[in-house]
Amino acid sequence: MFLKEKVSGTWLDYLMIVVGSIITAVSINIFLLPYKIAPGGASGIATILYYVSNERLPVGITMLALNIPLFILGMRFIGKKFVIKTLFGTVLLSVIIDLSEPFTSSFTQKIADTSQGVIYSQDILLYSLFGGFLMGLGLGLVFRSGATTGGTDLAARIVNHFLPVFTMGETLLIIDTTIIILATVAFKSFQLGLYAIVTLFISSKVIDAILEGVNFAKGVFIISDQSEQISARILKELDRGVTALEGTGMYTGNNKKVLLCILNRGQIPILKNIVKGIDKHAFVILTDVREVLGEGFKSYE
Repeated sequence: MFLKEKVSGTWLDYLMIVVGSIITAVSINIFLLPYKIAPGGASGIATILYYVSNERLPVGITMLALNIPLFILGMRFIGKKFVIKTLFGTVLLSVIIDLSEPFTSSFTQKIADTSQGVIYSQDILLYSLFGGFLMGLGLGLVFRSGATTGGTDLAARIVNHFLPVFTMGETLLIIDTTIIILATVAFKSFQLGLYAIVTLFISSKVIDAILEGVNFAKGVFIISDQSEQISARILKELDRGVTALEGTGMYTGNNKKVLLCILNRGQIPILKNIVKGIDKHAFVILTDVREVLGEGFKSYE
């Protein structure tokens, strides 16, 4: 039974990689590449080389060539299981990009013909927005399967292995920012650089939403001498559980109960009124919670 579930999960992972790669290829070929939008990553470098070489270097093959040295290092320092999935995703994405390019270029040409060949700057903004959304959706599915499509994600993991002083996020930001600057210089357009930043921002937010969920909640810490009364009203009026943590005021040395409660965003005003009505001197801390699993929220998958 366990083996059957494991095999089923593996097939599902590879299916997600296929679907994610197709969506990512569509975002690159239709929304980004035709308008010189290079939002970092191997696709950004491939876009730059594609136009610098007068469209002689296919984007897919270029991306694959850029990833070969990364795979060699990744296989040695990161682990075979991760790299095998990533290799599958990278090769698949590169192949889909090049195979679908004639069809997607024909599609974009028809769009250009209907607008009499005129591309307005506000249209490029729309392309960067939708391109970023689709790229984030595609990459999010690939990442959720436990793989990447290579490029800067794999490079960031390798750099993080040698230089742990930099986090993965910091390394990705440095690499992608450098690629966007290169694109701005290569295309001699500060405006295109700004569009690339918009695309990168949108895609990163969509990736976060897919990996971490979109049902945001609020975590609340309440420090008060009236913790018993406050917790009783929260339980009764909001129908939410409350956990009392033991805390010590380092200035006074007094022991106090710190109430922890997870709420939906719409319940925050009611909570504030409850606390205010009982103890105006209470200390309340609100924090964003990306995903909550358990009773009253999201069930375990």
